[in-house]
Amino acid sequence: ADCFERSESRDHFYCFMAGQFSELERKSIEPIAIAVEGGNVRAMQRFVSAAPWDDDKIMTKYRNLVKEDLAHPDAAIIFDESGFVKKGDDSIGVAKQYCGSLGKVENCQVGVFAAYTSPYGYALIDKQLYLPQKWFLPDYEIRRQKCNLPEDTAFKTKPEIAAQMLKQIAEEQILPFKYVLADSVYADSPHFVEAVEALVGVTYLLQVPKNTLCWLKHPGAVTKQYQYGGKTLSKKVLSDHAKNPIALSTVAESINRFFWYRKTVSEGTKGPIVYEFSKRQIVLAQDGLPKKTVWLLIRRTIGDDPVYSFYLSNASASVRLNTLVWLSGLRWSIEQCFEETKTELGMDHYEVRKFPGWHHHILTSMLAHFFLWHLKIRLGKKSTSHYAFAA
Repeated sequence: ADCFERSESRDHFYCFMAGQFSELERKSIEPIAIAVEGGNVRAMQRFVSAAPWDDDKIMTKYRNLVKEDLAHPDAAIIFDESGFVKKGDDSIGVAKQYCGSLGKVENCQVGVFAAYTSPYGYALIDKQLYLPQKWFLPDYEIRRQKCNLPEDTAFKTKPEIAAQMLKQIAEEQILPFKYVLADSVYADSPHFVEAVEALVGVTYLLQVPKNTLCWLKHPGAVTKQYQYGGKTLSKKVLSDHAKNPIALSTVAESINRFFWYRKTVSEGTKGPIVYEFSKRQIVLAQDGLPKKTVWLLIRRTIGDDPVYSFYLSNASASVRLNTLVWLSGLRWSIEQCFEETKTELGMDHYEVRKFPGWHHHILTSMLAHFFLWHLKIRLGKKSTSHYAFAA
């Protein structure tokens, strides 16, 4: 009740969420307002897009609810983005960009999300609309004003948004977690990786592209001095006997078949989903020099022409293969969050154009999704095979 300034807003909030739980085919503002008792289309439009919400307070209360049902010391936080196809160019953040739900570049909005997964279930716990850099050009000033974008909003890359989310979640100390998972969009960002590494006791598993360069053994680096502008300077270079770094794809193809281990990672509609895995420690290359030693987990499909996936982890030297395999399967949780909120609750049905409206619609979808989890947990009907099977 203390998250809204007026009682009318609380009523609209209740009606809007009731509409998301309904069997309406389209769960945008107008169909919901027409269908629910006491609904008013214009009033609900103002509520979602313009009325003041205490978003931070709602999010804090929400994460405390998630804590009550899902908190676990071995939980993982997963970062990923989801696209929302849009027509026209007036909606906040819309642009021709890669849309994951379609697997191609399309006119869409993209949100960066954080999900929480544990032995008890999974839920989205944060969201932020990604704004392409062109939205901050002078040509877009009128559009920014029409979309009610806060004036102090600055451009951030997706990894920078995720790093900010992670820092806030960690500083709040509401939800305990031990692992951080993400794909190559975030793994390629030193800013994001450093944000994870700054958290004591947290292990990451990040998917990376096959052309990532590394050494199987430390190549050795030496400091050489040189003269420049009358001054003696120094720089690190590879030792004379060092070999050039190689791509992860080359590492995978060179692994003897005896070092591949077959693991069942989940149950599919046509039976168990099985991959082969291998792990080894490598030294990452950055700007032609050794950077750090990490674990490399390689996953490949079974067959004559295998498809490889690559993951890097800062896990301890004693980490078991089963642990890394288990972590590689947990990212499925955030994909389920997207699937369930879009198909069951209409997360992608919105027709709002303004910045606050996007965040409010996505936030109510997150709350509705967790409420369904809450009910199923209380009724003992929700399976947690997403977590237990890989473990």
